Amino acid sequence: MSEKSQSRAILLALMAVLMWSTVATAFKLSLQHMSPLQLLGWAGLGSSVVLALGVSWQKGWHELSCEWRRRPLFYLALGALNPAFYYLVLFRAYDLLPAQQAQALNYTWALTLALLAVPLLKQRLQRVDIMAMLLGYGGALVIATKGNLLALEFDSLTGVLLALFSTLLWALYWILNTRAEGSPAVTLLLCFLCGTPMVWLLMAWQGELQLPAWQGLLGAAYVGLFEMGLTFMLWLGALRAATHVSRISNLIFLSPFLSLIFIHFLLHEPIAPATFVGLGLIVTAVVWQQHAARSEPMTAAEQPE
Repeated sequence: MSEKSQSRAILLALMAVLMWSTVATAFKLSLQHMSPLQLLGWAGLGSSVVLALGVSWQKGWHELSCEWRRRPLFYLALGALNPAFYYLVLFRAYDLLPAQQAQALNYTWALTLALLAVPLLKQRLQRVDIMAMLLGYGGALVIATKGNLLALEFDSLTGVLLALFSTLLWALYWILNTRAEGSPAVTLLLCFLCGTPMVWLLMAWQGELQLPAWQGLLGAAYVGLFEMGLTFMLWLGALRAATHVSRISNLIFLSPFLSLIFIHFLLHEPIAPATFVGLGLIVTAVVWQQHAARSEPMTAAEQPE
């Protein structure tokens, strides 16, 4: 529909990366005024509105209706996984951990994806996958222990386990998402239309339906717009406009390092040297693994998101 333009693709991708780099800070600021469940409920509501506007712009409502009538149980299950279960676990991890740890640990989801692909997609682990996982999860351990590997002391072991568990949920969601036949925007909106009411029912059950402080609502609106909604559209637009998709995709690796800048200056968290070391190990592992995958003929066209 639109012409290929690498410069336009780079601009859209950089906008998306910049927005994604702010969300870890937004999570922590919002959680100062509301619970993880409330943040998910209000952010999911805002994201549903943004995604609905995107589907309207793409004239995709007929497609959405057809997809829902054809596979309602599939989308209910997908929506329960994301946004409901995944973000609830992720926000709880952010509630328990410093933002720099939670966002870096969550970045190991690409490594988890390779692990899940073995039983679910019947793929074999290559030697490079195993080496990348050892490197990446070694980096996660460096971050979680602040470099004190022998002591194995954590700010919150529960938070670390939840952050790593969220990567399992996110990887599982993307594997199941490959079986969706609708366009990405339609599929994501269906997930939010199914998952968000589940969150609100859980809020009612937990007695958390009260209106949060305006700071929390503002933060939830920001998260819904930039973590779950608009940024996805920008990234998708960048990939569609790109003449060299791999060069665009590599820009995503700027996000966790930019995120540390926002965390330091807006949350006033002193960034531990171990965070830089561990994050460097994780990013190196992910880049190494993806580069090896792209060199294989069977996976040369594969690229997440």
